Amino acid sequence: MLVQEQFKAYLHQIGYSESTRINQQRHLTIFFNYLQKPVEKISNTDIQKFKEYLQTKPNKMHGGALSESTIYGNMATLKVFFNWLEINQTIDYNPISAIKLKKPNTKIRTPLTTEEIKELFEEANTLLEIAILHLCYSCGLRRAEAASLNTKDIHFREQMLYVRSGKGKKRRVVPMTNKVSLALENYLICERPQTDEKQAFIINRRGKRMDGYSYNVAIKKLKARTTITREVSPHYLRHSIATHLLASGVSLENVRQFLGHSDLETTQIYAKVNLRSYEF
Repeated sequence: MLVQEQFKAYLHQIGYSESTRINQQRHLTIFFNYLQKPVEKISNTDIQKFKEYLQTKPNKMHGGALSESTIYGNMATLKVFFNWLEINQTIDYNPISAIKLKKPNTKIRTPLTTEEIKELFEEANTLLEIAILHLCYSCGLRRAEAASLNTKDIHFREQMLYVRSGKGKKRRVVPMTNKVSLALENYLICERPQTDEKQAFIINRRGKRMDGYSYNVAIKKLKARTTITREVSPHYLRHSIATHLLASGVSLENVRQFLGHSDLETTQIYAKVNLRSYEF
């Protein structure tokens, strides 16, 4: 569909990450497959019916119903899409303008302890696994940010890592310790495969850029070799470094900048966690 391709180009132009663009295209495909209507004939009632459809649609991957977050993500995509159509005067009436989207309740994640983080690093068998841990924990990158990272974004001499496609199109600079910088450089020099993919920093076994899903898989495989029994994911690692930094006395504002949050309210979630006694 031409309008979807134009929307995809628009998202790329304004700086949405590749993973976000892929997700939004998937949301739109589900929407149009359900409605089978041209955009100019879609009404507010159609949007409401689609939302009800999502609430009854089964989750093919995990079973059960779709999560609140998944439903919200689909609806948020429609919000961006129809706002774009309205701005470009493709439609006379925005069918989703009167619908208020309620954000799902945020799941409170218990951070990993520093002992658990240490165990993950000790069980890492390859420079790749160590690099992934440093990106997600030591640098606090989101999964999509790690997947989008290019070799040119890491300045080893200055010990700075540049996030150029953060959430909400925000860019930031992440300082690295000497240990982190050396570990990432070791992966680049000694273990990163020689491939036609010249830009991506982390490369998968097929010689292509490693995607966000593969980051999850790699961390779960690493966790399986440890004694850790609870969930470990890129986001849990990011959550853990934020909590550990706050516990060590780093200011809330500095942690906000480190994580790339838009406001302090988001960062304060980590300050509300019941902290153990961490050693640094």
